Parts: sequence; structure tokens; C-alpha cells
Amino acid sequence: MSSNATAAPARSALSLHKLGVFCGLAAAVWLGSAEAPTKLVNEGFSPFLISMGMVMGAFVARWTVPTLLKGTGFLFADLLEKPHLIVWAVLAGMLWAVGNTLTIFAVRNVGLTIAFPLWNTNSLVGLAWGCLLFRELRGSRPKDWAKVIGGAAAIVFGAAVLAVATTQQSSGAPGRAMMGIAAALGAGAMFGTMYIPYRKAYISGMNPLSFVTIFTFGELGTVLALGWVFYGSTASMIAELDRARTMLFWPFLGGFCWVIGDLFQQYAAKYIGIGRGIPLSNTNQLWGLAWGALVFGEFAGLSGAGRTLVIAGSLIMIAGVVSISMAEPPPSEMENWNKAMRRECERYSLDSGTVAAVVSGEDPLADHPRQRRWWEIFIMLGATAVFVWLAVGTRAQHIYVSLPWMLVLIVGTTIPLGVVGTMLWRRTRFS
Repeated sequence: MSSNATAAPARSALSLHKLGVFCGLAAAVWLGSAEAPTKLVNEGFSPFLISMGMVMGAFVARWTVPTLLKGTGFLFADLLEKPHLIVWAVLAGMLWAVGNTLTIFAVRNVGLTIAFPLWNTNSLVGLAWGCLLFRELRGSRPKDWAKVIGGAAAIVFGAAVLAVATTQQSSGAPGRAMMGIAAALGAGAMFGTMYIPYRKAYISGMNPLSFVTIFTFGELGTVLALGWVFYGSTASMIAELDRARTMLFWPFLGGFCWVIGDLFQQYAAKYIGIGRGIPLSNTNQLWGLAWGALVFGEFAGLSGAGRTLVIAGSLIMIAGVVSISMAEPPPSEMENWNKAMRRECERYSLDSGTVAAVVSGEDPLADHPRQRRWWEIFIMLGATAVFVWLAVGTRAQHIYVSLPWMLVLIVGTTIPLGVVGTMLWRRTRFS
């Protein structure tokens, strides 16, 4: 966000703050839709199986999408310039894998409609880390602080309202409901802490596409380790995966969609910070609410009072995240962001001019075009083959689904991909 860097004439004049806001909203749509396959846990499949299926889909997506957009030559060059960030990307992946597994336990115990907003308390965790470690909000105006503090309070209160609604929905098994609440809040803590490596990478000039490519090794290794501990042996884990062969396509697809949402979220975190970008992307609870209530009929078992509490709690939390996201950083706060950037440059001997250009939406590496590598076509063909192989062996699961509402939400999910993706390309060339 340095004032020294100027956009190329051919690029869009869209401000980085507006671009970050749009990216956060697009992330919300895709992250919300990606959680829909976790409903399969209610069909008797282990949360670890669902989590492993999602991580496998994410692993494929984290290689194919960056390769398609930038090419492996760009990715390798970016990583070699900032090798110290590789370990941070792996750490972020490990935190996500633990958090994602906890979300599936939460969905099993309290349902998607309830669990979604509860683990979105990661906004508070990310906001705290952003202020403490990366100088976000420092130097901001009192009214912006008021928006952020008021928004945080709304998030906490909305979560409490949803917890009350949960006990009404699961009155026959209060212990199970409390375990679901604990799992969702634990996931929020993991996701909120995961944003530390995000922000550290982007104030150091790393491209989000490079970051997520390395991120996937941390998440895949962690979820396989968790599965090995849970099942007791590699053979048992493989046997369970084989038993679930007929449904793995759905969590695999969910993981692929999650990566698209995460990429938008990464760009939001890069351009407007984790204190603002993450709460904005956490409006994904609206899409989680829509999938749970409209597609899967989760409201069917709730009383009128319970439905009112769920809706009220969700709206209160949405008001909180909107309040936070509207606190646009003034120049005095931006100077503190630049101080955090310069600190990283000094610590790791990075070129401050190049990093400032990347932070402001430029793409210095793109000034040195690299030829596409021959193996990239095999990466694309391999990803397509995996999708086809899983789809061919898939059987319909015994779960209620409203097909008309599903089609409506699928269309609503694809529109932001084209619109915001085009904005991102025109303004930053996916920098």
C-alpha cells in the first residue's frame, strides 16, 4: 500500500480497499458453499473421513489453480525469493487441518446452521493478532475503533444467541450439543491463529498463489497424521477411505471450492488486513445458513422461538462484521502498516522497494515473463482425471436435499467467481 508504487496504465483504477472488500465478499460465498458436503457426516461417516476428503480436494486445487493462473515458473521464483516464509505457510496449513476437522465434529453435533457462525468467532482472534503483531488499527480514528469494538461485541453476543438456539435444537442430548459448541469455538481459535502466517507472508511481498501452494503440504500432512492416530494404523485408515469411496467426491469437491474461497480471502487479507478482511469473509455464515436451512432443511426440527434465535443471532453477527469491515484505514494507520512491512524487510533482508510494490498491487515478477513448463499440462490432466474417477464411482447419499434451492445457490456461487476474479486480474494481475 506504499504511495511510491503506481498502477500500470492498462490496469483498473479500482482502489485496493474496495478490491479487498469485494474479495472478502466473494470469499464468503465460496467458503460458505464449500462446507455443504460436511452434512454427509450425519450419514454415519467419520468426521476424519470427511476432513480427509476435503483436504485431498484442497491439495489438488492448491496446485492446479495457481498453476493455471500464473504457471509453475512464477511460483518457484516467488518462493525462492522468500524461502523463510515456506515454514509459515506449512504451519498455516497445519492449523487449518485441525480447525477443519473440528468443524466437522461441530456439524455432526449441532448442525451446519448453528456451527457455522460459532466457528466464525475467528474474527475476534484474527482481529486481536492483527492489532498486536501487525499494527493494524494503530493510528486509526476513534470512530473506526468504535466500529471495530462494536462489531466485535456484536459477534460475541450473536454467538451467545446461537448457543441458546442450539440447546433448544438438541434438548435431548445437551452433552452432545455442548461438545459441538466446544468444537466450533475450537475451530474458530485455530482459524483465527492461522491468519498470522497469512499476514506475515503478505507484508513480506509473497504472492497468495505461492502461499497456498505450500500451505497444502501442511494441511495434508496434518490430516493424514490425525487420521492415522484416530484409526490406529495406515491400513485401517486406507480401508476406511475405500469403504467411503462412493461418497468421497462430495467432500473432495467441497475442498476444491474451499480453496477458491480461500484464495479470495487471502487477497482480502493482503489488501485490507486480517482485522477487516477476515470478518468480511466471515459473512459466509449467510451461505452456511442458506445451505443448511434451504437445501438440507435444518430448520425443520426447530421451534418458532429457535428459528427466531438463529436468525437474530446470525443477523447480529453479520452487523458486527459489516461494522468492522467499514472501518477503512486512514493514512495514519497505513503508516503503521508500512512500519510493519519495513520491519519484515529488515528482519529477512528483503528489498523494501520490491516488497512495497507487491503490497500495493504491483507484480514485479511479471515484468520477467516465464515460459510455461511442459509438465503443467499433466498437472491439469491429473486433476481432471481425479475428479472424473471420483465422480464415476459416486452413489447418491440418503440425505434430504432441495434441488431447486441447490441450483439457486450454485448459480449464486458462480457469479462472484467471474465478477470479482475479473476485478482482481484487471487491478493486480493476481499479484
